[in-house]
Amino acid sequence: MRIKALWTRPVSALLILACFVAVLAALTVSMPAPHPVLAADKPGATPASGWDRRAAARYLDDREVYWQGWDHAKKDHGTMCVSCHTQATYGLARPALRSPLGENGPTDPEKTMLASIEKRVSLWKEMDPFYSDAASGAGKEVESRNAESVLNSIILSSYDRATGHLGDITRIAFANAWALQSTSGPTAGAWVWQNFHYTPWESPESEYHGAALMAIAVGNAPDHYRDDPKIAANLAALTGYLRSHYEAQPLLNKLVALWASDAFPGILTEAQRTKLIEDLYARQRPDGGWSLTDLGTWKRVDNTPLETRPDGYATGIVVLVLEETASANPHAGLRTQEPIVRGTKWLLANQDKATGAWPAWSLNKNRDPQSNTGKFMSDAATSYAVLALENRQ
Repeated sequence: MRIKALWTRPVSALLILACFVAVLAALTVSMPAPHPVLAADKPGATPASGWDRRAAARYLDDREVYWQGWDHAKKDHGTMCVSCHTQATYGLARPALRSPLGENGPTDPEKTMLASIEKRVSLWKEMDPFYSDAASGAGKEVESRNAESVLNSIILSSYDRATGHLGDITRIAFANAWALQSTSGPTAGAWVWQNFHYTPWESPESEYHGAALMAIAVGNAPDHYRDDPKIAANLAALTGYLRSHYEAQPLLNKLVALWASDAFPGILTEAQRTKLIEDLYARQRPDGGWSLTDLGTWKRVDNTPLETRPDGYATGIVVLVLEETASANPHAGLRTQEPIVRGTKWLLANQDKATGAWPAWSLNKNRDPQSNTGKFMSDAATSYAVLALENRQ
């Protein structure tokens, strides 16, 4: 009744308005301020404690454009070399950014790369190998042909995985690779690999690395490709090679074998798996990163000291494989979470926000990291960092 009496008294409109404003001001002070919509809050941008997807994509696209225009990369019929460090890792990582960035399809650099690969696959018998024996030394034609066939399969199947359907050109690429798979000798089940003594992709240990990546590509290929009876013998030979040659490999190759074992568990025994994971934990640095120098016994050809700091290549691929392993083995999840969390924090803290790249350094020479050839390791590092970070989403 008292409230009613107040409102029924003759009070000026100005006084009522003043009271209303005072009450509203008091409420405003007591309520938290709304969160401002920043550029970093937009899809694909950098959250306050996250990473910049768009910058990473821009770096990878720009590096692909550089590769496509580099004279050394240009090959016959208007095609280009499929590089292990720049194109192969780009082909694995770039499709993973498509949905998070709201892209409708491949970018122009991707389209150019894919068109070159598809042309070489479809005209396989007419294409010259990337390297000739006459110009590069005995055996280089076979080595480069074999490596290319595997890399073509890996890249094309990565794009098909993103669409959920295995394309006809990818099936041809796989068939080209299976036709070159070694059937006898020490490389039986694998491929004679390109060897210019450049670690980790063009050196003696690269044979195992490439074979393991091929197993991963087959395991991830859509339309149940791995169950095709036509490739059963090829897969048996491949997994047999990975199993029998495992113990002689550097830790980096063992890591890729662990990745492949998610699809083909018979590659590793449980004891080998446990020991490998423990070895990886032991090499994690206090800041959460890993260094490539700790994943093998390397020596630079120019005899300069190796860079020993943690890098994006080692940290990215270790975190990625540990994530996959924890997912495939739920009972090991608690044991692997802490190293994954620390490794992820290192990746989040070490992206160059200006360039979008993650750092990595050559195992072969003391290269200027700002030069185009000096960025090859950062190309791979950025791709694996992207894969690891997207895999956790």
